[in-house]
Amino acid sequence: MTLTASFPSLRPPPCTNNSLPCESPSKLQYGVLYTILGFACIGIGGTRYTIATMGADQFEDSNSVGIYFNWYFFVFYAASFISTTVIIYVQDNVSWTVGFGICVVFHTVGVILFLLGRKFYRKTEHKASPFTSIGRVIVAAVRKRKVSSRNHEYNYDINDKSITLPSKSFRFLNHGALKIESDGSEARSWSLSTVQEVEDLKTLIKIMPLWSSSVMLSALVGMFSNFIILQALFMDRHLGGSKFQIPSSSFLSLDTLATSITIFILDRLIFPMWQKLTGWSLTPLQRIGLGHVLTVLGLMASALVEARRLDTARDHHLIGLSMGAATVVPISALWLLVPLTIMGISQAFLFPGQISLYYQEFPTSLRSTSTAMISLLVAVGFYLSTGVTGLIRNSTKWLKDDLNDGRLDIVYWLLAAIGVVNFGYFLVCAKMFQHKVDKQDQNMENVSSS
Repeated sequence: MTLTASFPSLRPPPCTNNSLPCESPSKLQYGVLYTILGFACIGIGGTRYTIATMGADQFEDSNSVGIYFNWYFFVFYAASFISTTVIIYVQDNVSWTVGFGICVVFHTVGVILFLLGRKFYRKTEHKASPFTSIGRVIVAAVRKRKVSSRNHEYNYDINDKSITLPSKSFRFLNHGALKIESDGSEARSWSLSTVQEVEDLKTLIKIMPLWSSSVMLSALVGMFSNFIILQALFMDRHLGGSKFQIPSSSFLSLDTLATSITIFILDRLIFPMWQKLTGWSLTPLQRIGLGHVLTVLGLMASALVEARRLDTARDHHLIGLSMGAATVVPISALWLLVPLTIMGISQAFLFPGQISLYYQEFPTSLRSTSTAMISLLVAVGFYLSTGVTGLIRNSTKWLKDDLNDGRLDIVYWLLAAIGVVNFGYFLVCAKMFQHKVDKQDQNMENVSSS
């Protein structure tokens, strides 16, 4: 990206009134741009949440892992705030080359720091792909679906001493671990899996409803992020009586700032104080539940701010003008700080809670995938938000190019209602979900009784 900003040959010439129509990028320029974006996507996909897992693997106890995830997201959101304010300011006011160059320098330093610690990292070695074991369980269960478990033994991992019998949930999958004569001498094949592999697959199946409850939540957050920028465009973004005007896109950085500050306060003050007063700490599920509730409250606050903005527009006769450009309503955009702060606090509960839950519940061989589930649900949720937005635009008159002629406040109330229903779905999933700790306690009881 720095090269495209530095060399004019890698980008189309600037478009001026004297050069209309504007010259389109060449195939080479398009090719360079798409290659850059492809490398960026692969790089982010391979590092952002894999680093979270690798860092957590360095700790022994779950409490230290939870603290690590808090600080991981604190640094993540703090860095996002800097990039959406300082870096963007440099690109807009100094030079795109300098802005991208700063990113190159800092990322190079990060790579060097990462490599310097390679001798000290505790690494987890895996003998085979965990996805292969998942496929093995399914294939073996289908092949032996008619075999009775009464006359056959189960195949156990030599190193596994905790499980006495496969769990009763999803009994069909238990057939994959049944030993029969046609399996041969191999302990693991496409006809035979271990009990532990069967239980690992069951864990994934059980946690997927919980994961799906966060997809709609991610969609709501994505729509909120888009709408809040539109609201800012139609509000007075000046600070007091000064001429300085806050860019509308920079308002999202306030959400990020609220998240990082909240994570710091939770980790250093509220959580330790809560544990001293009550004797117990919030579980990941409880933190996620609080995030659901706060998201709904943030959407409700957005609806109230938008209703006030529309009332101000009516008082100043700005309804129905349809001037093409954004008709600024004389109401301070700083009112958006209220919903942005609430949404930022909600994410401070949501994402650390989710990543802790997935890391805790996923099988050891799939822990790197567990933390990547966050980015996956964000991606699916944001695609879903596009579909929901299009549906609202096509079926109602609430979303218009001129927000003063629409009813964005009703859209926010609709999203809040969807959030309430989704929270009910989350509660049902959470009620049905059984923690790995509970399962281990049950297995220990089975061992004691036997």
